[in-house]
Amino acid sequence: MALLSAALAALAGCGGEQQLQLAPGSKPPVKPLMATRTATTEEMLTPPPIAQPQRVTEIIKKSEERKEDRYDLPPPG
Repeated sequence: MALLSAALAALAGCGGEQQLQLAPGSKPPVKPLMATRTATTEEMLTPPPIAQPQRVTEIIKKSEERKEDRYDLPPPG
């Protein structure tokens, strides 16, 4: 019972969320030259759509020959 209580207490701390803060003495990121404003923390932490590709769920029904790839070389040796 004590082991279960300790495990639950440890897990409770894992899901804690806090607002991100700058470390003492550090400066916020500089504004890019062509940007009109500095990005917010939320904007910097949100991945762009290209970082989250869509999953392909199409089932392969037959094998297909791969196209010739001139860069697909055997390992040296």
